[in-house]
Amino acid sequence: MKLSDVLHEALEVSRPLIEERGHVLTVAEAPDVIHLHADRVRLAQAITNLINNAAKYTDGGGRIWLSSERQGDSAVISVRDNGAGIAPEMLPRVFEMFVQVGDSLEPRRGLGVGLTLVKRIVELHGGTVEARSDGNGCGSEFIVRIPVAVAVSRRGRARSNGRPGAAAPRILVVDDNRDLANSLAMALSSRGSEVRVAYDAPEALEIAEQFRPQVVALDVSLPAMSGMDVVRQIRRQPWGGKIVFVAATGWSEDTARERALEAGFDHFLVKPIEVEQLQRLVAGSAQ
Repeated sequence: MKLSDVLHEALEVSRPLIEERGHVLTVAEAPDVIHLHADRVRLAQAITNLINNAAKYTDGGGRIWLSSERQGDSAVISVRDNGAGIAPEMLPRVFEMFVQVGDSLEPRRGLGVGLTLVKRIVELHGGTVEARSDGNGCGSEFIVRIPVAVAVSRRGRARSNGRPGAAAPRILVVDDNRDLANSLAMALSSRGSEVRVAYDAPEALEIAEQFRPQVVALDVSLPAMSGMDVVRQIRRQPWGGKIVFVAATGWSEDTARERALEAGFDHFLVKPIEVEQLQRLVAGSAQ
């Protein structure tokens, strides 16, 4: 797929917000076609989040620059603005869940999960994302680097898709935040697991009964019915005793951990769940 297609899709989604806030957008695309092996929808979502972030954290009538180029074996995308900027002490934390930065006079909306999703999506594509800013009021720049596509022969591709060893476990991901659930599911699927996704407790119970997962990554704070109640119900089923339940929560307090383990969870992870952490638990459950 072409990088230009990703950028155009992201711009199409972001343009209404840019126009609503009266920003001036400057786009400078790479002169040559850049091909990527990527999930077009997810990568476009990541770029959209960066552009929307620039639009929200820049006061009305500001400037936003979007550029792309090839540097060696990487495609480089930059989203820059002249907005609120980022304080030096906040730069290391901008990709953490629920962290919001910026010093504009206008109120901000949202939970502060957009940059966390950007980081996760980019890393799933083997890339990196970096935040730069000279401080409050000095604007900011986010730089994404993604490996360019490398031609692979049919024979080589067939070999690379072979998966020796034990079958990957079946995993159910449950979270009412659809972006988080989908991105985690995509990460696990890309590593060979068979994954299903549910966005609330009733759906989780229904899918679990049909899918019979070996691992469930479950948000503790679901609406209407908590994740702890979901665990208790499934544990009562004849097929639910051996499932490995992983609690996903935004709280790291010991009391929250103890309550989750008492409810029947096997492991406790703080959001955003790092794929490598969950993979280690998944690998252990498959042994």
